[in-house]
Amino acid sequence: MTRGGEDRRDAGTAGTGDDGAELRVLVVDDDFMVARIHSGYVARIPGFRVVATAHTGADALAEAARHRPDLVLLDIYLPDMSGLDVLKDLRDTDALVISAARDVPTVKESMRRGAVNYLIKPFTADALAERLRQYAETRRRLTSIGPEARQDDVDRLFGTPTSAASLPKGLSPATCALVAETLREAGGDLSAAEAAELAGLSRVSARRYLEFLCAEGRAELRPRYGSAGRPEHRYQWRG
Repeated sequence: MTRGGEDRRDAGTAGTGDDGAELRVLVVDDDFMVARIHSGYVARIPGFRVVATAHTGADALAEAARHRPDLVLLDIYLPDMSGLDVLKDLRDTDALVISAARDVPTVKESMRRGAVNYLIKPFTADALAERLRQYAETRRRLTSIGPEARQDDVDRLFGTPTSAASLPKGLSPATCALVAETLREAGGDLSAAEAAELAGLSRVSARRYLEFLCAEGRAELRPRYGSAGRPEHRYQWRG
């Protein structure tokens, strides 16, 4: 998920790297007290750890090179340069912009230069926690996709909703996404009953979504033959 190169450490579970290590955060703010407060917010979120703080743009780039954090919490208003210039020069790390700047050109330029999110001051600890968890979840999903992405994988990463018009009557995009995610994370095949239990749905509903996913080519049906009777229908994600 990093800009300017491949991700150095893919995420495993939300909030951790692929080796189970915490995600490393660099906090950048010109105000020493604000930087301390933001660091405290991060410290309370499981799976994240502050590795350094910086109060100027030059220090931010130096600390980023020294610690190679996964994520930088980056202020725009810095005493020696704009945070936008820091954002442009960051290498192999992601940045979440945290600033009082709310003008559209600044927000737009932050996005253009690769910010993963933008949080306007003042904000609550919960607002920051939500964005950090979202960031960790996106890293985890990137790792789970595999070497090649399908369109539905990309849609989930970019927040593109599944079109309700493409679904049969009575099926919802949200529930379809839930069943698809359940099947993908299973790591093997599931029966309709097993998928229903994992997703918290009825067996009939789960089967309808599984059959739709098979018709779309996103899953496949794998009959399992027993000693007698009809084969059991098993469903597996097509990765």
